[in-house]
Amino acid sequence: MAMHALTGLSLVSLLSFGYLSWDWSKPSLAADGPGEAGMEQPSAAPHQPPHIIFILTDDQGYHDVGYHGSDIETPTLDRLAAEGVKLENYYIQPICTPSRSQLLTGRYQIHTGLQHSIIRPRQPNCLPLDQVTLPQKLQEAGYSTHMVGKWHLGFYRKECLPTRRGFDTFLGSLTGNVDYYTYDNCDGPGVCGFDLHEGESVAWGLSGQYSTMLYAQRVSHILASHSPRRPLFLYVAFQAVHTPLQSPREYLYRYRTMGNVARRKYAAMVTCMDEAVRNITWALKRYGFYNNSVIIFSSDNGGQTFSGGSNWPLRGRKGTYWEGGVRGLGFVHSPLLKRKRRTSRALVHITDWYPTLVGLAGGTASAADGLDGYDVWPAISEGRASPRTEILHNIDPLYNHARHGSLEAGFGIWNTAVQAAIRVGEWKLLTGDPGYGDWIPPQTLAAFPGSWWNLERMASARQAVWLFNISADPYEREDLAGQRPDVVRALLARLVDYNRTAIPVRYPAENPRAHPDFNGGAWGPWASDEEEEEEEEEAGRARSFSRGRRKKKCKICKLRSFFRKLNTRLMSQRI
Repeated sequence: MAMHALTGLSLVSLLSFGYLSWDWSKPSLAADGPGEAGMEQPSAAPHQPPHIIFILTDDQGYHDVGYHGSDIETPTLDRLAAEGVKLENYYIQPICTPSRSQLLTGRYQIHTGLQHSIIRPRQPNCLPLDQVTLPQKLQEAGYSTHMVGKWHLGFYRKECLPTRRGFDTFLGSLTGNVDYYTYDNCDGPGVCGFDLHEGESVAWGLSGQYSTMLYAQRVSHILASHSPRRPLFLYVAFQAVHTPLQSPREYLYRYRTMGNVARRKYAAMVTCMDEAVRNITWALKRYGFYNNSVIIFSSDNGGQTFSGGSNWPLRGRKGTYWEGGVRGLGFVHSPLLKRKRRTSRALVHITDWYPTLVGLAGGTASAADGLDGYDVWPAISEGRASPRTEILHNIDPLYNHARHGSLEAGFGIWNTAVQAAIRVGEWKLLTGDPGYGDWIPPQTLAAFPGSWWNLERMASARQAVWLFNISADPYEREDLAGQRPDVVRALLARLVDYNRTAIPVRYPAENPRAHPDFNGGAWGPWASDEEEEEEEEEAGRARSFSRGRRKKKCKICKLRSFFRKLNTRLMSQRI
């Protein structure tokens, strides 16, 4: 037992080399100049590609940052944003997997087959293997690529893992929701497993460390052991501030007067994450990366309002296509920006980071790559107009169809029962069921929600089409669908155009073989090559059936179909 403890101690000590020697309790250094005493800042070689640090937070609400008037303390994010470019017309996706897939592929969900929901831990599904990812493109440009944090893009085969999709190293979780200390994840009663991985191995020895701090320490270790003369791509996907609501006690104490318990825990988690960003920024300066770096900060979707998050004054929440679900927190901080300390209203979508960062790296993203994103660096750095004029938020044919939608209501060209959302210019159109459309103030009261909340709650509307002028009405309070049928018809036609390019939805049934009990108690790859072939054959049969080819079905096939439909409905409601 003693020998085992010493072994674990040695492992942690080795991992800690290079970053535990400096004082983590020092005041925020994010705003200090690059010439800070004791920090080495060698000048970059001429035309050397910049170091790229992409920080993605999980479930952080639009209102939950200091510079948006929040009651939560985020001094580092406020300072970095103030000195850089705030993106105030920036869009993401309403849930985890879609945002991450679009970031790493530069493609809309309709072009990856991930239109519906998220990738569940037991699903034989992952980011399409035939698509070149952002880190793979950066590797081609000579970058060293590292990922720290939450993956949530599938792992049923080893080929799906981050280290097979373009990252030289990986430390983090593969699923979408783990305990911040034990790294356990349950995907249903009795279906639990450990989920912290180092490369392609299970990192049992790192259990017990709070994930936000562990991930920041790993980033610092990477910087300490890497030469600033070689371009670096760091993808830091914090688990914070997704549920479960867990935080070190010292951060909770700061918000002890906050009446609502969920909001108090959530606020503590946000502030802890803010300090982690401070430590990453300081490490960039200490190890000589900062002067030639581009730091991008982004949330992955709207905040979950019943778990402490707030998107006020926007409408809706995580999992919806209202602005509260898809309007993102975002900013760029870099000494390389030509016009700093400003707010950008340029239209930017999460798919745009792929061609933008590939361009910064000196690579090329041609039309042959099939990207839906645009290079928006001139718009961000120089204040030019954005090349983007529209966004397809999504078309999800599997989501529960709206009861009051029909093809007739869609001018005979679009079934308005189908969940879809699109923005063209200043107009935004939603069809089907966009999700709960409430305006929810920050949950500061101890008894939230109370009867007063119903004043802003939307009754179940008997409609399936909404139209808003988002530029004039960013809070989506005035539906103009009845007044502007011409605009509705034009945007429905754009949905039709996009839908013609969509590939079939890939949302396979869960497989019991994925249970962690069959993998030593941990989540990880489980499908063999033979199982993959069977899945492909089943998918092919499904596509054939959808084309009208009648085939006899065995009893087990009917059961699979039944449970697939049942699972789809349950997961849609759960998300």
